[in-house]
Order: sequence, then structure tokens, then C-alpha cells
Amino acid sequence: MKGPAPVLAHPGDQEPCVPGWLVIDKPLGLSSFGVVARCKGILRNAYYEGKRFPLKIGHGGTLDPLATGVLPIALGCATKTISMVMDATKTYVFEVKWGEERLTDDAEGEVTRTCLSRPDKREILEALEHFQGTILQRPPLFCALKVNGRRAYKSAREGHTVILKERLVDIHGLSLLKCTQESACFEIECGKGFYIRALARDLAHFLGTCGYVASLRRTRVGSFSTDNAISLDNLERLGHKITSQILPFDVLLDDIPALHVDQDQAKRLYQGQTIRGCWEGKSGVPHEGEEVVVIKSQGQTLGMGTLRRSQGFLHLSRGFKGV
Repeated sequence: MKGPAPVLAHPGDQEPCVPGWLVIDKPLGLSSFGVVARCKGILRNAYYEGKRFPLKIGHGGTLDPLATGVLPIALGCATKTISMVMDATKTYVFEVKWGEERLTDDAEGEVTRTCLSRPDKREILEALEHFQGTILQRPPLFCALKVNGRRAYKSAREGHTVILKERLVDIHGLSLLKCTQESACFEIECGKGFYIRALARDLAHFLGTCGYVASLRRTRVGSFSTDNAISLDNLERLGHKITSQILPFDVLLDDIPALHVDQDQAKRLYQGQTIRGCWEGKSGVPHEGEEVVVIKSQGQTLGMGTLRRSQGFLHLSRGFKGV
């Protein structure tokens, strides 16, 4: 399904589209939107000589300014698959500092409480057994979730009382990497909507103390990891060789069932029509109403479609134009 990374347009080329993914190693202190803006500027200067950047661009999952690590950046039609990245399993390495509770549950907030108790290794390992699988978690006070139409962090900053409901989140794996008397380092693999700051807070409370996230690094988002990530400074140094860092826009689609269509069917799908085919009985054909990858006969990914298998109908829900 995947092909080589598409070639970026050089000034004067006919086609300016750059579909694909850049995996950035986000530095400390920069917001996720700041990373998007920096990437946009780097690409514009390298390939468009200061002209308006012609592509859609976005990130695949917010990292707080105090966090570092993997931040996937979608270019062009890859932005249509951002939701798949947001839903993907993520891996983090983080340090919890014992003895202080902070307003934001990380190093940025003011100290609101102190504790003398410090957990030992045995106590920590026993506590981790209670933080596995699907658990209830109350998001931190300072988060981007909306309460009564407003971002929780905005209301909290203004001194308003914010009540956030507990919700179910998934922990696929949580392990202790190392510990000292004052802090402990962990690695976690978790699902969508999980807050590491809330875990640090709740783990500390379970251990009879208080704590906050002293450092946080994301090492994996789905199939993207630090192995294929690049710093912003190194990206800028690449200039016109940035193409070597761009992953195919359909790199996320490998595990999704695929249906092949001919040239005429592809044209009709792009025109918004629903096509009918003999999908019934074919090996690998998805279930009723399941989203599929639609591929043209030449192996080109056309988009994402929804199959009504019982009726043989296929409709394109997300088209990847310009590829």
C-alpha cells in the first residue's frame, strides 16, 4: 500500500502538494502549535521562497510545552488521517517528584501542598498493580477539556471552581524504570485521552503522599517513534533534502482493510457518487459499515470509504485529492 515519499515542490514546479508526515522531536518549552508554525516556516523557506504556504498542516496530538518527544506533523492530505493518530496508542517516559502537590500537576504550577512521606520501591511496585487496564481517571484541573462551553484551564486561571468528571481510560502497560528517595521514573503505554499528570497525582495519593510530573517525554505515537523523529533545528539544516524525512501520507493505513477499484470507479467516487461492486465473498472484505482504504488499480491510495456490504455499495468518505 505504501509508496515512496512524494517529492516536494521546488519553486517553479507545477505541483505544490506535499502529502506526508514529518515526525518531530518536540523540544522543551515550545507548544505543539508552535512546532506546527516552525515547520510551516521551514518548509516555506526551503521550497516556496517566502511565499504563502499552500498546504494544510496540523499536528497529531498535543504535547504540553513542558513535555518533549514525538509530535507527528501532517502535511496536505495527511491531515485527513490525523484522527487516526489521535486514537493511536501512545508511550511515555515520565518522572514523578514526591513531596509536593502543584496546581497544574506539573513543574509549572505553584505548590499547593507538601508531604513528608516518601514511598520506597516495594510500595511503588505494589501500587502499580492497581493502575493497569481500564481505570477511572479525573483529568487535571488545567486541561483543554471544555466545561460549560469553556476550556477548563481558562476557568481555573480565573479562579473559578471547575469540576471535571471522571472518565474511563486505558493503561496497556505501566512499569517502574528507576527510583530514588525523592522521585521515580516510569514508562507507560496508554490509550486516547489519558493524562500523565492525573496519573502522577493519583499514584501519589494512593501511596499516601503527594507528587507531580517533573519531566515527560513521549517516545511513540502509533507507528511513529523517536527512531524516525527529527529535531526542528536538524530539519531546518536539511533544506531541500527535507524529503528524506517525509513519510508517505498513507503510512497509517496498513492495518485497515483495502478494496481495489478500477479507473472508472475511482472517477465516480471522486465525483461523490456511490458505486456498486461484487464485494461479497472476497477474502479480506470488511464488515458491514466498516471504513476501508480505497485503492486504484495502479496501487494509488484514493481515500477512505464506507462499505455497505449487504447491498454492495461503496461511498468515499475521505478523499485524498492531489495524490
